[in-house]
Amino acid sequence: MSLKTILFATTFLAAAAPAALADVSVCISLSATGPTSALGTPQQNSVKLLPTEAAGKTVRYTVFDDASDPGAATQNARKCVNEQAADVLIGGSGTPVAAAIGETQTPFLTLSPFVPQGKQSDWTFVVPQPVSLMAGAIAEDIAKRGFKTVGLIGFNDAYGDLWIKAIGPMLTDKGITLEPVERFARTDTSVSSQVLRLSAANPEAILVVSSGAPSAGPNLALAERGYQGQIYHTHGSANGAFLKIAGDAADGTILPVGPIMVGELLPDGNPSRPIVIDYIARYEAEHGPGSVSPFGAYFYDAALLVLAAAEKVPATAEPGSPEFRSALRDALKRVEVPGLHGMLRNDGRQQMSNGPENWIMSVVDNGTWAIRD
Repeated sequence: MSLKTILFATTFLAAAAPAALADVSVCISLSATGPTSALGTPQQNSVKLLPTEAAGKTVRYTVFDDASDPGAATQNARKCVNEQAADVLIGGSGTPVAAAIGETQTPFLTLSPFVPQGKQSDWTFVVPQPVSLMAGAIAEDIAKRGFKTVGLIGFNDAYGDLWIKAIGPMLTDKGITLEPVERFARTDTSVSSQVLRLSAANPEAILVVSSGAPSAGPNLALAERGYQGQIYHTHGSANGAFLKIAGDAADGTILPVGPIMVGELLPDGNPSRPIVIDYIARYEAEHGPGSVSPFGAYFYDAALLVLAAAEKVPATAEPGSPEFRSALRDALKRVEVPGLHGMLRNDGRQQMSNGPENWIMSVVDNGTWAIRD
């Protein structure tokens, strides 16, 4: 896959102080093309908004496009380690890609809520809100509204599996039936047959488990079938592509989102508010009003964690060395910093956004994100 070294970083290196001081190498694999490009593009756009110095050292950002391909993501991770001498990896715009990256003994901040296994788990830090947190928010809302039957339509991949495994038992414990369950591929251009079966069952609510532009398909098909129940989405749908493509069919959709998606609606005392307002202003100055997405914000939060952790690495540990990578990993386990998705801190399982301040229940109101009362 193609390699892109961010130009501002290269320019900054030329003016950087003493060559004896090694640069902190941050190597990034994003889905700038392919089915999950709606997630990867705002992440790539956010790179140029990042600081280029930490702990008195220049930070060098190198970006690969994995084209939404897990195999390419694995190759990128190897290039990062073997060719770029990466001190830390950031990436995985989509869950299958994220699962493929974290195979090296280098700190890895994943931008998707996958569950690392084995040796991976000690080096992996999950930046997005865990599925269990957001599923709990949705299950609680469903129960409060008195719904007893819920249908589901979701991706037939790891992301869909995570959600079904998480929310199924939660709903059962609340006496709520989850059926029917329909699946579709990220690349499918139609979900008509799945929605036909859901409409025939006519559950009181339907949960859509997807992300990016494909999230619009179920809403459009349900509107076409005249479905009158409540539609829920996961936080993966919190993006402009969903709003634009779904149009009026998105209105009334309920979903949990990070603080970044409600911007100036955050109260003045919220520690994330200044960072959110600054990021939105700078991002929209480049890409236009309404262009901010939670996925670019996940990337920005990952970088904030890396920069904060780099400040805690002992001066004796030189970037590019195993000692620096180990010290950076240990610092990431202890760091705490306000981010675009709330306070970022290790919950003890290296989930970095797993608290009540990391989500807000929202509703689509006239094509915009609003805080649900």
